Amino acid sequence: MPQSKITNSRKVIWPGSTQLAPVPAVLVACGNSGGHKANLITIAWAGIVCSKPPMLSISVRPERFSYPILRECGEFSVNLPTAQMAATVDWCGVVSGRDHDKFAESGLTAVPGKQISAPIVAECPLSMECKVTQILELGAHHLFLAEILAVQVSEELLDASGRLNLERDNLLAYVHGHYYNLGECIGHFGFSVRKKPGPVKRTPRKR
Repeated sequence: MPQSKITNSRKVIWPGSTQLAPVPAVLVACGNSGGHKANLITIAWAGIVCSKPPMLSISVRPERFSYPILRECGEFSVNLPTAQMAATVDWCGVVSGRDHDKFAESGLTAVPGKQISAPIVAECPLSMECKVTQILELGAHHLFLAEILAVQVSEELLDASGRLNLERDNLLAYVHGHYYNLGECIGHFGFSVRKKPGPVKRTPRKR
């Protein structure tokens, strides 16, 4: 088992708070049905919650403009932006759809979903089309559980074998109010227990 270096640093105890980091900074697109125009909202409280069926969650404050749209339409897309889109992602999170047409003013392109009425964002390398299955009223935020019905991915991120290489597109992360691009890959799942190649065995040559 790999050994970690133990330090004697002292811990300061804080009250429980949302210190998990890094988290994804995603663009959630909703609307385009039920009389609601297409809208964008930046979300950091998002994550995968199940693999079979594939499901994720997003958490939204009820006072946000997008909240009743999400609740009434029951569909949305989660779009992964690149680090180059950080300013646009931030803008979509600080202005309200009550006062702005975010797609038109940001220059982002709304593309129809294949399984949902809500659009996806063409400029994002990967988009997940989601259908709400449950809403949990937790407190300041309400959590939308949703099944991922379809995924749209940019072709240039697929290698010859069809494997997805999202690391090529410099995805965006969020850490306590600051945006970061992801650094270099330092391992892969299971690399800590993978057997290292041993010495090459040579067969003695017959004389």
